[in-house]
Amino acid sequence: MKFLIFSDSEDSAKQVMTFLRGKGDFVLSSTERNESISKYGAQKVLLLEGKPDPKGIASILSDEFSNGGYDYILIASTVLGRDIASLFSGQKSLEVTPEIFDLKFNETTVITKRYGLGGKAVLEEESKSKVFTFLTGISEDVPGDGVSPKETRSIPEGAVKILEIEMKKEKEVNLEKANIIVAVGRGLGKKEGIQQIDPFVKAVKGEFAGSRPVCLDYHWLSEDRQVGYSGRTVKPKVYVALGISGQIQHIAGMRGSKVVVAVNKDKNAPIFQEADYGIVGDLYQVVPKIMSHL
Repeated sequence: MKFLIFSDSEDSAKQVMTFLRGKGDFVLSSTERNESISKYGAQKVLLLEGKPDPKGIASILSDEFSNGGYDYILIASTVLGRDIASLFSGQKSLEVTPEIFDLKFNETTVITKRYGLGGKAVLEEESKSKVFTFLTGISEDVPGDGVSPKETRSIPEGAVKILEIEMKKEKEVNLEKANIIVAVGRGLGKKEGIQQIDPFVKAVKGEFAGSRPVCLDYHWLSEDRQVGYSGRTVKPKVYVALGISGQIQHIAGMRGSKVVVAVNKDKNAPIFQEADYGIVGDLYQVVPKIMSHL
């Protein structure tokens, strides 16, 4: 089998190449220019230069797919990637299976897994799709052997000319690479609780994160720290959930965590079903006791 990949995210590119290694040959196309992406086993890396116009990139991928003998194309589920996937599938008249986090092969069909019903369920589907968008966190990031050869392609301009791109200003945080994450939920109760929990986060050398209400409704933490179906997908070594009830929308973003520690006053909170270690109690009483043993 032969795969064509597109990703404008360095992390997603490395993860999907690791995921596909051993399943067939693959070629990466990317707007990322970091040299490290050439160390993950691709037959070649196509570096796409110019303004990231979705129609222009879709055109390049369409030509490459037709001429390169590819069986499947996997596109990172980013803002740009989702646009490209829809344009590419329209040009090639191919069905898209979106937002997958697992992919297996069964003779002439593929079996995919993705979240459905707003993150409340995991859908396992069998289809003959050739086009997929994949979520961040599809695999660990493990370099391969050797260095892939590189080619450069210029992105043609579409009917709409991109004059300038201004990135949204956010605090610098990369939850996807964090080994330890301390996430707080509605059970925090007050914005001042962020300052009270911050010493614990620093003591364990972790990153602060939050549920959707904390980040989007109350704005106690910035949006880039939201974990969940509509936020970041993370796979830390340790995930500490403080005052998080554990609704499926949040679980969808942290299910890949190696060890989950949960603290909640409600002994019936769904988070305990996902936790390796659970403590029933008030987080403002439990956290200081944990701190005293660090």
